Amino acid sequence: MDATTPQPRPCWIAGHAEQGTQAITVYHPFDGTEVASVAVPGPEQVERAIATAAAVAKEFRRTPAHVRAEALLAVSRALADRAEEIAETITAENGKPLKWANIEVTRAVNTFRFAAEEARRFTGDLQRLDTDATGEGRLALVRRVPRGPVLAVAPFNFPLNLVAHKVAPALAVGAPVIVKPASATPLSALLLGELLAETDLPEGVFSVLPVRGADMKALVTDERLPVISFTGSTSVGWSLTDDAPRKHVLMELGSNSAAIVCPDWPDLDRAASRIATFGNYQAGQSCIAVQRVIVHQDVAEEFVPKLVAAVRALRTGDPHDPEVEVGPLIDEDNARRVEQWVAEAVSAGATLLVGGGRDGTTVQPTVVRDVPASANLWRDEVFGPVLTVSVVASTAEAFELANATDYGLQAGVFTRDVAVAFQAAAELEVGGVIIGDVPSYRADQMPYGGVKGSGTGREGVRSAMDDFTEERTMVLTGITL
Repeated sequence: MDATTPQPRPCWIAGHAEQGTQAITVYHPFDGTEVASVAVPGPEQVERAIATAAAVAKEFRRTPAHVRAEALLAVSRALADRAEEIAETITAENGKPLKWANIEVTRAVNTFRFAAEEARRFTGDLQRLDTDATGEGRLALVRRVPRGPVLAVAPFNFPLNLVAHKVAPALAVGAPVIVKPASATPLSALLLGELLAETDLPEGVFSVLPVRGADMKALVTDERLPVISFTGSTSVGWSLTDDAPRKHVLMELGSNSAAIVCPDWPDLDRAASRIATFGNYQAGQSCIAVQRVIVHQDVAEEFVPKLVAAVRALRTGDPHDPEVEVGPLIDEDNARRVEQWVAEAVSAGATLLVGGGRDGTTVQPTVVRDVPASANLWRDEVFGPVLTVSVVASTAEAFELANATDYGLQAGVFTRDVAVAFQAAAELEVGGVIIGDVPSYRADQMPYGGVKGSGTGREGVRSAMDDFTEERTMVLTGITL
């Protein structure tokens, strides 16, 4: 490398910034300009990261809770102090509109703060055993301890906060963590590594490795990393379980979220606005972005034009413009795929109500009505700014239609009827039901994840802490209760 050529941004090996053996270039999804060059560690560096994580695991799990909590709180504060810079980084590598990037930074601030709070109160449980005569004088102390170092594999769509959702809970319970960020969006994770390096955590409890190919496979299969936390596509997620059958693998995979508009809902303008916004806010590249809109026939004639108008009003363009609401897809291949799926649905008999066009990586926010059940646009996760509309004759039909997919994380149900709300919670085959709103990815404090194609594990801070640990029981004898 020429002395005047800037070095790639370093990766983080066991808490230290290092140059790699190769480099990858990060490009802006909106216009294809080069954003940065990133160091890719070689096999020796990957091995060192794994070996150090395994070696420090026993020491780290015994670190006092206040030490871990203060480190997490320090990261939370540092994220807040550098919020503008970090938001710009997210937009540059991901193409996410700046208004949503700012929200992502705020959520990461909260994620680390929540984890700091939970680290202080993550204790065990007492269980009396004298419920049977043979257990008289006995008391069980049940504690949760880390399963071991965590391999955190993160996606491109939330390059900061979905890394935070893995790193913060792992560190909170005292588990070392190795982050494998998405190759297209490693900058936010590397920046997080910089902030972690400024804390008083034991050396070696974190690494950030933007690896690919064989080195990625080495991470997945290495027995010294007994826990894998993966967020991403369904196909890749299930392939990880095949590659690591004896590991504790936690996955949050694809979705095909539905929003149901019931006839009793009084504010159709609000329903249309919320569905339009959260079907498109990450250019549809969110696992819970609304994709299917199911409307009762009694309100369809009034509601559908309102939805089309709300979608048409969404502003697209340069994501650095604070007024832009819908940015580009991560790359042109995905944009072409979404465009093709829309065209195929229309050719099969669906009606295009708005959108459908593409300019490079930017797909126009789109609404399509009466999409055949056999079409990709209905059956699979589109991961693009497209809403499909179906009209039904009853709430029961709406629930049946919402369940007619292999994916299910969350669903939104617009109703004021408490009985319908409880029926939705009982019948919809999803991990969470939002009454009176749409899924909008507020998962920091609550258990997040789902059923069907979503895999296993939950991404809320406390839920992830439970997933990264296992119960151990000590029985005390000779106890008088």
